Formats: sequence, structure tokens, C-alpha cells
Amino acid sequence: MCRRWTPCRPVLESPIDLHDRSSSTRFFWAASPGQIYPELKRLESDGLLTRSEEPHGGRARNIYSVTEPGERALREWLTESSDAMFEMRNEALLKVFFADVLTTEQQIEVVRAMRAQHEAILDGIRQGTPAYRADRQFGYISRLYGLGLLGWVVEWCKQLEGDLAAGRMPLGFEGDDAVAARTR
Repeated sequence: MCRRWTPCRPVLESPIDLHDRSSSTRFFWAASPGQIYPELKRLESDGLLTRSEEPHGGRARNIYSVTEPGERALREWLTESSDAMFEMRNEALLKVFFADVLTTEQQIEVVRAMRAQHEAILDGIRQGTPAYRADRQFGYISRLYGLGLLGWVVEWCKQLEGDLAAGRMPLGFEGDDAVAARTR
């Protein structure tokens, strides 16, 4: 029952803007509105959420609130001891993975495009990060994680671009996988 919470970001006090995910959960949970809306409807039918409509321009906007049973289910899911699922889908990194078939210039462009994409996501998180609030500290902490992770990816791309352009062994690879995981 608790796994059902994972496709949506449960927020007890504030609504989720599903159209502005660049500043919310998109950097760590890539669920589309096509996945989230059916899940919200199912949670509502299970009595874990309630829905109200709020005028928003020419259309009504659905606002979901967590019910007492929903809050209990959320707390249960948050404190369960099972291993959390880890999934990473990064098409830009997949292109890097297969870039051996390209020329050096094309490889640099693939890495440059990956850097630009991650810089844009990083800017979205920066712009969407609200001031710290004690009652929402873990939303803020999660955004700090995104800033750190994506900042690392941007620096990794810069280093790789420079190494490829200079004809150096990428990222100082010395035969040990641990070396490839760090930047100089």
C-alpha cells in the first residue's frame, strides 16, 4: 500500500505545480503528469487524498490534500525498512556511453550538450529553491542534493570536454574505476 506514494510528491501543506517540475522533484523523480494524475485519482479513490477545485485562469485547478489515513500511509512508507528503489535515466549520459563511434569533435559536442542540459536543470532548481523554512526543511535539503549532484555533473562535463580537446586521457583515468568517478 505504501509504495503507491512514490509516483507523486506527497506534500501535506502546499500544492504541487505539476507543470513546473524543474524546481520541484524532476531532478530525482522523473514522473510525467500522465503518470501522476492517474495516481492522484487512485489515491483519492482509496481515501488517502481529497480533491478540491480552485479557479485558475479559465480552468479549475485540482488541489489535493492528504487525509488522516493518507498521512498514516505516508508515515508508514517513509519509515519502512525495505530498500528504496534507485533508478537513473539520463539520455545524455547514454549518448556519452556510445560516443566511441564519433570523432573527437563530435564527442566534445555530445559532452557539451550534456553540460548545457544539466546547467539548465541546475538553473531551474536554483530559481525554484525557496528560502529555508523549518516546517519544509527536507524539501529544501532535497533541493540542495540536486544542486550538489547537478553541479558535480556540470564540473565533470567541463573536465571531460577539456581532456578530450587536449587529447588527454579522459578524467585522468589510470585503470582504476574509482579514479574515473572524481574530477581533478
